[in-house]
Parts: sequence; C-alpha cells; structure tokens
Amino acid sequence: MPGAPVLVPGWPPPRGYANGVVGEGRVLFVAGQIGWRPDGTWEHTELAGQLGQALANVVEVVRAAGGGPEHLASLTIYVTDIEAYRRDHKAIGAAYRAVMGKHFPAMALVAVSALVEPRAVVEIQGYALLPGGRA
Repeated sequence: MPGAPVLVPGWPPPRGYANGVVGEGRVLFVAGQIGWRPDGTWEHTELAGQLGQALANVVEVVRAAGGGPEHLASLTIYVTDIEAYRRDHKAIGAAYRAVMGKHFPAMALVAVSALVEPRAVVEIQGYALLPGGRA
C-alpha cells in the first residue's frame, strides 16, 4: 500500500477501514461512481450488487491513472437505504472484498435521501495516492 494506515495510541485497531492514511505520490480525485456498467446499463438493483459495480468503476478510474485498488487512500460511500446496508452487511462485505481484497482505506459511509441517477442506491467517491510519473 503506498499510503500507511495511521494508528492512534490507545485506540482499538479499526476493522474494515483505516482511521487515517498518510503517504506520498500523485493525488487522484475520483468523482462519484454509481453501480451501473460502463455502458450505462444496470445489472443490479440491490445495494450489494450496485456497491460492487460502483467500486469496480472507482478502481477502473484509478487504473486509468496508473494505479490499482491498493492505491486508494480514502472512500466516501453514499447509500440511499441505511437499513439495507445494516441488513446486508455480509453480502456487502463480499462485494467489497471481490473488488478491493483486504485493502481498507480511510472510509466514511453516509446515508442520503436520494442520488442524481434515480436507479442508483449507492455512489462512491475516492482519493488515491498514485506512484510517481505521469499518467
């Protein structure tokens, strides 16, 4: 991981996220990605499926800039149904690991009333610390 997790003395270690990440390199700001395929079609209507696709879309942006999922330093995940997130946490965890493996950047999850795309139930914004050089 290009960035290193920040561990706060006296705090329990985080599970499934980092409290903070410090690193060096080029910074990539990834716009909010939703759970549709690159061609604009939808394979999933449920949260876990859309989250997996949205994460895959985030990672494709990172790859286009010369990085990979391990370069993601921060994710903000917006969901329209917090109860679905709580209820389906096992399926959501599996979808996350299928894309990100065991890489856990700094993260926040925010419940929102709606997203711009009416069929979207999740949107993910991210920041990556990329290796040096030009994209």
